[in-house]
Amino acid sequence: MKNWDQKIAKAGFSFLPGLLLFTFLTLIISYGAAIGAANYEIPRDKRASEVLPPNLRSGPHFRVQDRVGVDGYMLRFTVNSDYGTFTVTGEYGLRKLIKEIQAIAALKKTSKGEAFVEGVRGKAQETVEFGARLIDDPGRTLASVPQGVAKLFDNLSTGLLKPQDPRRDTVGQQLLNVSDAKRKMAYDPGVDVYSSNRVLQQELESISKAQALGSLGLSAAIPYGGGAVVGISRMSQTAGEVNRLLRDESISGLRNINERKLQAMGVDRTLTQRFLSHNQLSPRHQTVIVASLEKLSGVRGRDDFIQFTLRAHDEDTANFMQNMAEILAAYQQPVSPIRELSPPLIILARADNGTVLIPFPLDYGVWTRRAERVVKNTLAGYKTPSGKPANFEFWVTGAVSPLARRQLEAQGVKVVEHVNRRIGMMD
Repeated sequence: MKNWDQKIAKAGFSFLPGLLLFTFLTLIISYGAAIGAANYEIPRDKRASEVLPPNLRSGPHFRVQDRVGVDGYMLRFTVNSDYGTFTVTGEYGLRKLIKEIQAIAALKKTSKGEAFVEGVRGKAQETVEFGARLIDDPGRTLASVPQGVAKLFDNLSTGLLKPQDPRRDTVGQQLLNVSDAKRKMAYDPGVDVYSSNRVLQQELESISKAQALGSLGLSAAIPYGGGAVVGISRMSQTAGEVNRLLRDESISGLRNINERKLQAMGVDRTLTQRFLSHNQLSPRHQTVIVASLEKLSGVRGRDDFIQFTLRAHDEDTANFMQNMAEILAAYQQPVSPIRELSPPLIILARADNGTVLIPFPLDYGVWTRRAERVVKNTLAGYKTPSGKPANFEFWVTGAVSPLARRQLEAQGVKVVEHVNRRIGMMD
C-alpha cells in the first residue's frame, strides 16, 4: 500500500483522496437536497404572464409589474397606474383594484366637466357655513334641513359614539348627505364605497360633496360617472342583493340589518356585537359574510364562523374571511346542502353528500413544511359523526402546485381549483 501511495505521489496525484472525499460529500449533500426538494417547495416569484390573463395584466390606465411575489398562498402584485402605484394582495384584490382604477378615471372625467365646475362655483362657502351651524347647534337648524337628510338620523348615534374609521363618513358628511351620494355613486361601477383606496375615496368624496350641495338646494346636477366602468366578473344573485343594500342603506342601517340576521341565526348577542364592531371588517365585509351565512339555512356552527372572522387583522385577512363565506354559500346551493361548520384550525363544512369541504381562497399554493403541518393537524383533528374517514374536498379560488396536489391527494384530499370562475364572487 505504501508503494502505491509513493507512486501516486510521484505521478502528481497526491490530492486524489481529498478530491474523492470532496466529491463524495458533494454527492451526499446534493442527494439530501434533492430529497428535500422532492418533499417541500420554496415559494418563488413568478411573472405576471404566468399567473394572469391579458385583461388583468394591463388595460386602460393601469399595468401590472412583471414581477409577482409569492408567499406560498397568495400572490402580491404591484400595479402602475395613471393615479399612482398600488400594491395589492391576491387576484381578488387585483380585480377589485382594477375596477377602482377605472372608476377613478370616470370620476375624474366628471369632476373636470363644465357642469361640475359651474354648479359648485360660488356656493361652497355658503354650504360649509351651513354645515358648521348644523353640527354646532343641530336643534336650532334641523327645521331648515330637507326631508332627505332625516334618513341619516339613525347614523348619528353610531357616528358620535364610535371611533372613526378612515373608510367611514364623519357625522358632518352624513348630515350634508354626502354618505348617501357616495353610496349611489359607487353602485354603478360596482366599486366598494368602503374601500381603503385613498385615491378612490378622494374622488368619490369630491363629487359626492357637490352632489350633496345640490340636494341642499344648489343647482349643480352631478351625474354619477360609473357607466363607463366595465365589470370584470359576473355577479351572483347574492352579490346583486348585497350591492343594493350597500347602495341604499347607511352604515348604521347595515349594522341593524346584519344584527337582526345574526340574531335570527342564533348567534350570541355579545359575539354579534364584537363582529359588528371589529375594526378590520368593513361594513361591506360584514354584509357579504352575513348574507352568505344566511344562505346556509339551518346549518350548525355559523356562530363558529363568526368567531373565526374575529381573527382578521388586516384587509387581506378580512377579504379571506369574506371569500370563504362566499365559497360556502356557493357550495350549499348547487352542490350539496351543508349540515355543520367546524373550525379546528380552518373552517370545515360537512355536507349531506358525505363530503367535508375545505373552503380556502388562495392564489397559488405550494407544499411547504408549514402547509404540511396545517393539513395534517386539520385532518387529524376532524372526526365525522360516524367515526368513518371523511372525503375531503379542498376548494381553492386559484391553483396549487403539482407537488401540493400530489401530497394533498395522498392525504385523501381532492383539490378543486379556480372555483371563483363558477361562483361569481364580489370584487
